[in-house]
Amino acid sequence: MKSDTEVAVIGGGAAGVAAARHLHGAGVDCLIVEARERLGGRAFTVTRAGFPIDLGCGWLHSADRNPWVKIAEAQGHTIDKTPPPWARSSLGFRLGEQQDYREAFAEFEERVSGLAHADKDVALSAALEPGGPWNGLIGAVVTFISGGEAGQVSALDYENYAHTDANWRLVEGYGATIVKHADGVPVALDCPVRRIDHSGKRLKIETLKGAIAADRAIFTLPTTVLAEMESFFLPALPEKIEAARNLPLGLDDKLFIALDRAEEFEKDSRLFGHKNQSKTAAYHIRPFGRPMIEGFFGGANARELEAAGEGAFFDFAVAELSGILGSDFGKRLKPIHIHHWAADPFARGAYSYAVPGEVDCRAVLAAPVDGRLFFAGEACSKHDYSTAHGAFLTGVAAAEQVIAARKR
Repeated sequence: MKSDTEVAVIGGGAAGVAAARHLHGAGVDCLIVEARERLGGRAFTVTRAGFPIDLGCGWLHSADRNPWVKIAEAQGHTIDKTPPPWARSSLGFRLGEQQDYREAFAEFEERVSGLAHADKDVALSAALEPGGPWNGLIGAVVTFISGGEAGQVSALDYENYAHTDANWRLVEGYGATIVKHADGVPVALDCPVRRIDHSGKRLKIETLKGAIAADRAIFTLPTTVLAEMESFFLPALPEKIEAARNLPLGLDDKLFIALDRAEEFEKDSRLFGHKNQSKTAAYHIRPFGRPMIEGFFGGANARELEAAGEGAFFDFAVAELSGILGSDFGKRLKPIHIHHWAADPFARGAYSYAVPGEVDCRAVLAAPVDGRLFFAGEACSKHDYSTAHGAFLTGVAAAEQVIAARKR
């Protein structure tokens, strides 16, 4: 491992990879310092059942302006532009029900927009129609979008999110694309950082494998990790810790399930386990036409299932799917893989949301310190938070700040 570098990039997720690649391309000596034994962070592609599957981020959201699209194309990866399942008709709805739900969700988002422009920021739950018949399902979808429950998430933060209707996927995996983007960049893996001492002329970065001296550093770790590291910076940076605490990571977990006789279902079809409660999952059937189901679990439901131990997600999915598709349907299912993101010590969640009244913490977290410490990651993005392209853009922005500081 290098013990001296000009710029240390702490964290090798999408933001860290983007920042380091930009610096490396500009001829700046840099080093990615990653706690895991792999790059990618919350972008994590593995091969199971003969297919690459994304256990973390999987959709090229806002694909028509997402920089990872061109990167993937340059790598020779395959982009699937099939409309996402949430934009198509779902199984399990009776005649007219899905239209009723979609109208209810659109009205919910209109109320959110109104609340976001009020004098005081409030939680998304304030936009739910009292006694609304679709409140349960809307609450579940909020957890799929934000990772947090409607009563936890800022209406203004939700409204700030900017997106287009282009949502594509990578056949080889989003995580695989992000990892490959770091080819040729110096990396130190399995190297958790314990402290950054910025009291001297140069930074002293203390890791489990020894100290690294650097002129500058770009910090890209998840907010939930930073929030528990009050002594991480020396001297302390309490405003960063407080900002991180106000931008917690929600939770979303994906369970992949092998499906026997999958051809009976249309490719890329979808259903909800329940339509009248928030404690439910969404099931993407035959993604890419593969003989599997991708189950998506969010918020408190995902946390409860993680706490319940191995097999809880699969048991939950079998019960929901059998309740809709018949009691014998479970015999056609077999678990493939899941990654528990809340239990992951280097993530402790999926992606960030702002608690009510604390939207400005994204800018606080992103602000440089003394022209030597810079910050990036999806939580630093006002409009593209929770996405890999938001992480990319903040990573490149931090790298540009470093380059500008070097010139000064």
